[in-house]
Amino acid sequence: MNKPIPQQMRAVSVQQPGKNSVLVWQNQAIPELMSGQLLIQVAACGINRADLMQRQGLYPPPPGDSDILGLEVAGTVVAVADARLEAWLGQQVFGLVNGGGYAEYVVMPEAHAMPVPNGWTMAQAAATAETFLTAYQLLFTEGQAQPGQRVLIHAGASGVGTSAIQLAKAKGLHSAVTVGSADKAEACLKLGAKYAINYRQQQFSDALKQFWPEGINLILDPVAGPYINQDVALLAQDGKIIIYAMMGGRTVPEFELVPLFRKRGQLWCSTLRNRDLAYKGKLTADFINDFAADMASGKVTPVIQQQFAASDVEQAHQLLASNQTIGKLVLTF
Repeated sequence: MNKPIPQQMRAVSVQQPGKNSVLVWQNQAIPELMSGQLLIQVAACGINRADLMQRQGLYPPPPGDSDILGLEVAGTVVAVADARLEAWLGQQVFGLVNGGGYAEYVVMPEAHAMPVPNGWTMAQAAATAETFLTAYQLLFTEGQAQPGQRVLIHAGASGVGTSAIQLAKAKGLHSAVTVGSADKAEACLKLGAKYAINYRQQQFSDALKQFWPEGINLILDPVAGPYINQDVALLAQDGKIIIYAMMGGRTVPEFELVPLFRKRGQLWCSTLRNRDLAYKGKLTADFINDFAADMASGKVTPVIQQQFAASDVEQAHQLLASNQTIGKLVLTF
């Protein structure tokens, strides 16, 4: 039977969206379950750059999704929409949500739910879905990376970056990263990156041409802007560049297509949030099929810099915006 659920919950509300936005905890109605959904009592939620962008009004949720911040949670299933889902009741799960993670309760499609691995904390589980599924999509669903290939991971110390390094290593890929400090470089090398280039000290394309003169098969780039031309210069024949954010700007200065044509290179733009339920469900299932054993053994695990009490969400956002983090930040309830 479903556990009795209160009518209201505490959730984060964004006041004055924009550069001067403020996060306030307010009472809101418990979200209503729809067919195929689980109601999760949230124990922890991950913090992502998408949350910072949404509060600034730059990344609105897709139509029909919750406008509460938060794209990933871990917690306990306390109610289900359909009788066929009753086996989930009481289970500890983690996964993607369509917004609403910064709250005491959130709905999650059953297809997104993953059991928390034995020995993992709720904070670890909450820090996993968004970045690891993004990295998995970039490397294997879209990137079609194969063992022995070379991959460049920009922003290597980010949540997606630290996830991608581990997944690449587990599948026999050779990875290099770009980072902005010595401590970030050290962290990435410990996770399994072969090379770490501090972009503040040298041009990454010059360094990588020396390390890998044969070129790079796959480049994962959340920076875009001025990085694109250097990315193209580094590509191996038939290589692929996947842009999944635009931290460096929305335009590419003096982009020349000829070098990309000569290498038969591909330039992709990738998102995950606005994918449909079926796509995210298959992505989740494929990820679990490939990496459940590695998560259970500890071979693949999220890098968490700091956990914050849910009431300290503003401080957590300020830290993420500072670009001083390695891995993920998590809110705990």
